[in-house]
Amino acid sequence: MTKHYLGADLGATKTHVLIADENGKVEGFAEGGPGNHEAVGYDGFKANLQSTFKEAIKIAGLTEADLSGSGFGVAGFDWPAEREPIMGVINTLKLKGAVELVNDTQLGLLVGSPRGWGVTVVSGTGCNCHGWNATRTKFGKVTGGGISCGEFAGASELVFMTVRMLSYALTGRGPATALADVFMEKYGAPTLDELMQDILTQKIDLNPADARLVFQVAAQGDQVALDLIRWAGHELGELANTVIKQLHFENEDFDLVLIGSMFDGSPLLTEEMQNTVYPLAPKAQFIRAEEPPVVGGLMLGMDAAGNKLEGNARIEMIKKLGSGIRDKGKA
Repeated sequence: MTKHYLGADLGATKTHVLIADENGKVEGFAEGGPGNHEAVGYDGFKANLQSTFKEAIKIAGLTEADLSGSGFGVAGFDWPAEREPIMGVINTLKLKGAVELVNDTQLGLLVGSPRGWGVTVVSGTGCNCHGWNATRTKFGKVTGGGISCGEFAGASELVFMTVRMLSYALTGRGPATALADVFMEKYGAPTLDELMQDILTQKIDLNPADARLVFQVAAQGDQVALDLIRWAGHELGELANTVIKQLHFENEDFDLVLIGSMFDGSPLLTEEMQNTVYPLAPKAQFIRAEEPPVVGGLMLGMDAAGNKLEGNARIEMIKKLGSGIRDKGKA
């Protein structure tokens, strides 16, 4: 009898659910709303997970009892105390097979590392960094606390710092920047003074998606925008270095997997990361994950069910799953 598996990637902006068989045939895929309880609460997390799951399993033509293993990568799962309430939501799906839960950052290693171990850095709406050793017996991570814990930089933090530089441009504390013109145009403010007034009086709310404006202005050579991207890359490198030191990877040859939309913005982001990481860990192998993280969730589900693939078999399965999703015009 053919076995079927589920993978789920729940982030701050969307939820992906993938269902495939043991041969890598994609049977169902669906996308839903945010799955981070820190962003939408546990009720929002539950509603979005349930609706996305129902769509995916309907497309697959299967039932909950048909799934041998399911892997969930959930943004906001940063501490042991969060496991019980998150699993409480997952259990409402009434899955019958093995279930495994990890932070969504860990999906980067599962989908992006040919060896299945190392360090992974995510930079999307937010940022995070996790890692484990070759035997998966020692783990490292940062807090996942974002700005409040001095951990940068996803799109949210990049926009946060952009507001600071706009403020400096307004008061003369820092240089003028073309970022002012771009943000004024987007938000309909005739002057920088009025833009800052609208931001600080909460008349307008900047969006993490505004990070793309920073990359656009940087591509035109604006020094402030370029410095912001360099800052973000350096900070992401510092996250990686933190976990590298926890795992004692300084002299190891290991995979450093990058996932998240920020890495699509400019190669400068990765270059600055490398400038920060290589002095500490010169053998780090930077890898940009090619397949969507939800594929890592499905691989986690296979692992949980005792069907762990290694070497070329694992690499080929990951490629086949990614191709299957693209063939359906998704992700």
